[in-house]
Amino acid sequence: MINPKYALMLFALLSQVTLLAAKVKVEKDINYTDQKEERRQLNVYYQKDVSRPKDVIIFIHGGSWSSGKKDIYWWLGRNMAGKGVVTVTINYGLAPQSQYMQMGDDCAQAVKWVQSHIADYGGDPSRIFLMGHSAGGHLAELINADPQYFKRAGIKNPVKGLILDDPFGLDMKEYMSTAEKDDSYTDFLRTFSSDPLTWEKASPLFYVKNIGNPHLIFYGAKTYPAIQIQSARLNKLLEAEKVPTAVYVIKGKKHVGMIAQMIFGNNQLYGYILGFLAGIK
Repeated sequence: MINPKYALMLFALLSQVTLLAAKVKVEKDINYTDQKEERRQLNVYYQKDVSRPKDVIIFIHGGSWSSGKKDIYWWLGRNMAGKGVVTVTINYGLAPQSQYMQMGDDCAQAVKWVQSHIADYGGDPSRIFLMGHSAGGHLAELINADPQYFKRAGIKNPVKGLILDDPFGLDMKEYMSTAEKDDSYTDFLRTFSSDPLTWEKASPLFYVKNIGNPHLIFYGAKTYPAIQIQSARLNKLLEAEKVPTAVYVIKGKKHVGMIAQMIFGNNQLYGYILGFLAGIK
């Protein structure tokens, strides 16, 4: 027998999806490079009316740099598009086949594709925002802060602002130097190697002086300590550099819950995000 609580949640989700489907379209599995393979594809969620240019969010999924895919987050794409934001969910190469630099290059290539093509879907190429959860937050900030990625992609950084949702790995050097040598640590070695210098190069917090675009940062009150410490540090460093930034600590939320809560279109994070976008001219 289905728990009444979960049945109500499922009904609410299905009702929301039905309403959104009336005005939201999706184009799936678009190749953003010449490599026609699943890990270099993206989905675009947009409203049927493309006459008015809209803000654009590119979402980079998490998964410890070794799992996850764009299609899991269809509800994020539909929810955001239903609120008037063209939303792109992307795949990128995963460990062990890819290491962090290749992942960053993939993400930068996806941004390049969006800049060139998003107007066809009603998006404004001058208002591209990056959003990432967990490892996706790391990659979003890495390509934003370290100029080598967009340079290799052949474009100037077009990112108007960053939305980081419980980002993991902002300082991989600190984490890898102090973390327990458990299965997760071993998994991360496939992405970042065992070289402390590589850990530093892969850490967005070492490139803060390159950052000039506004930030919106969320982390859970019950998430991993490393995420809490490093997210708060990023916010303080941005403040010191006079970069517009805001941080929200979400009560009661653990790491996965920080993105899972956004299944529901009335979740508070959507309000924060829409307010953030509206405040950037």
